[in-house]
Amino acid sequence: VSPVLSRLHALAHITGGGIAGNLVRILPEGCEAVIDARAWRWPPVFRVLRRAGEVSLGEMRRVFNLGIGMIAVSARDDTEAVIAAAKRAAVEAWIIGEVRPGTRTVRFAER
Repeated sequence: VSPVLSRLHALAHITGGGIAGNLVRILPEGCEAVIDARAWRWPPVFRVLRRAGEVSLGEMRRVFNLGIGMIAVSARDDTEAVIAAAKRAAVEAWIIGEVRPGTRTVRFAER
């Protein structure tokens, strides 16, 4: 991450509380994060847990990180450099959403 640290606006460690509960903490007032729910594939353990436990999609999103351990927020023009740096460090990385003007919330979009 250090080669692109200056290009990052924020980092969110996704722990208990899921993506929305952790990402909202780093959003400034006047911004919302829109997460593309189809941008990555859940690791198998989460699919098994949902099915075996009959856990709703909303509950899965509220409680678990669904395979996303860290979210790096950058300007759109810097995303390729940020993803390339992650891959050089042997870390999987995807563009999973965007920050837009709005109320300080995180929402999932099914695109």
